[in-house]
Amino acid sequence: MKLITAIIPTEHLDLVREALIAAEITRMTVSRVAGHGRQMEEDIHRGQKVMPSLMPKMRLEIAVNNEFVKITCDTIIETVNKNAGQKIGNGKIFITPLEECIRIRTGETGGVAI
Repeated sequence: MKLITAIIPTEHLDLVREALIAAEITRMTVSRVAGHGRQMEEDIHRGQKVMPSLMPKMRLEIAVNNEFVKITCDTIIETVNKNAGQKIGNGKIFITPLEECIRIRTGETGGVAI
């Protein structure tokens, strides 16, 4: 089991969500976050160096069984790049091992609980 965390531009959330559902990845958690990566360039405002503000982004957390890792990541990458082109600010995907998953309602554990 893996936990896929994707940070994507806000405007791509609906397209990515629809593409994931079409790929039969239907369970996810979405949060609003803010941050910056490479687009962090100093700006000059009234003669003073000003650090950029944090950019609004969306964070998707998707727990998947190992056989769904590639399809989930590929779907996110293809959807964002198709709609935005390959540019700085398209986001990141992090894949971390998921030690255990427990469905609270039934007590099921492991891959079935996902």
